[in-house]
Amino acid sequence: FSTNKTKEAANNLLKAADKEWGGFGKAPKFPQTLSIKYLLRYSHLESITVQSDTNAPLQEERGWGEGNLSQATLSLNKMIAGGIYDQIGGGFARYSTDTEWLAPHFEKMLYDNALLVSVLAEAYQLTGKQRYKEVIEKTMVFVQRELLHPQLGFYAALDADSEGVEGKFYVWNKNEIENLLGDEAAIFCEYYNVTENGNWEHTNILWVKKPLEDFAKQKNMEVGVLQQQLKKAAQHLLEARSKRIRPSLDDKIILGWNALMNTACSKAFAATGNESYRKLAINNMQFLLSAFAIENSALLQHTWKNDTAKYPAFLDDYAFLIQALLHLQEITGDINWLMKAKELTELVIENFSEEETGFFYYTSIQQADVIVRKKEVYDGAVPSGNSVMAYNLWQLAILFENAVWKQRSLDMVSSLGQAIIRYPTSFGNWACLLLEIMNGTNEIAIIGKQDLQNIHLDIMASYIPHRVLMVAEKPSPGFPLLKDKPATEKTTIYRCRNYTCQKPVFSASELILLINKG
Repeated sequence: FSTNKTKEAANNLLKAADKEWGGFGKAPKFPQTLSIKYLLRYSHLESITVQSDTNAPLQEERGWGEGNLSQATLSLNKMIAGGIYDQIGGGFARYSTDTEWLAPHFEKMLYDNALLVSVLAEAYQLTGKQRYKEVIEKTMVFVQRELLHPQLGFYAALDADSEGVEGKFYVWNKNEIENLLGDEAAIFCEYYNVTENGNWEHTNILWVKKPLEDFAKQKNMEVGVLQQQLKKAAQHLLEARSKRIRPSLDDKIILGWNALMNTACSKAFAATGNESYRKLAINNMQFLLSAFAIENSALLQHTWKNDTAKYPAFLDDYAFLIQALLHLQEITGDINWLMKAKELTELVIENFSEEETGFFYYTSIQQADVIVRKKEVYDGAVPSGNSVMAYNLWQLAILFENAVWKQRSLDMVSSLGQAIIRYPTSFGNWACLLLEIMNGTNEIAIIGKQDLQNIHLDIMASYIPHRVLMVAEKPSPGFPLLKDKPATEKTTIYRCRNYTCQKPVFSASELILLINKG
């Protein structure tokens, strides 16, 4: 592979992209978070190349600013403005039935919300756009309000129907809003496209057709004043809606989907610094490792309900869980999570490997009731277990200096050959890994006591997508990133590539400058 291939993948995504309404392909439209993540990361790397190369062509000639970043943000902006996003209660529906993201299939899945929070966290780190932070926060409120079990596992989904009618819980007629909001109703209805006749099946899905800033300007209002007014009105509607008959809850707790949400909690914490997300990630992980355990076995179960875990866990469950543990180690500095990730990876290699190819089967060798063991490589609504395992192996290989795991990851990526480049909408997570392999992984170690927490938070908040990170009060010989780093009075930040470190720095801003120089 050459770096031209990663550009080709970006170009192929743009060919499939809807330049007016965002997203990829025609209706029905799914969020395609992995494709958006690739465009965010590719645009970021291209901008670094431009900054560090004085002989480079102008940014627009390189095709990154105009195409990749704007397509990624357009996709997020249009979803956030649409009916696929619950304007009142937060959270995202499964997909849109139309091109404009207006009319969703109203079912809300845990995994969609997890993946959208994760990509919004990256978009917020990269752009600093406050709207992304607001949507992260509102979606996290929704997940905790409606999908959180008292023991801190996450439920699977909310149905689309209530009272036998799809979307009934979420839609409004104009009279109802006018009765609830009184004098405030007119501006609310105009902003959210609420009319007498309705915009969907004679009723209204709340849908933002004009950005808040533009609408405020049109109304000759201050943005902050309008924002508060709309927020207050939305709260009234949320309270009224809570009295309606609710959609049914799918109260299964699925290991893999919980792990995706756990990663989302870690990424939301990293981007926003909201401590409650870190606590939720820790508590949820403790629940998962306990509730899904099998007595006298290292293997795990797939689902949990009514204090009982059932069915052997699949590759996706383990892969997503290992990924979540890697993120949890980064945001806490607790190496126990890292050791657990390593232990589970060894278990996956032992029980799921297809020896001839280096890929992994979907089911464990221990599952005697499976006639044909299949393997999945396509990234769909969720990333494939194989692509996530390839990513896990890549990162763990660096963290533990394991050449065998690194080679296996490389072999998995290269054996898919041109498919990743030609069809990136079906191989989004693979494409992100390929991008990291081609451009290298930043190995970051933060060591010291003085102001350690604040420096750690600053680095977490920065957009450094291709990285492994460890944080500790003192050097540790057991980990390549933490060994042979002299302890100094000041907290010190090391940025290394292939275990070769640059001169240490002492702040997140200095680290970013180092990375941007290449």
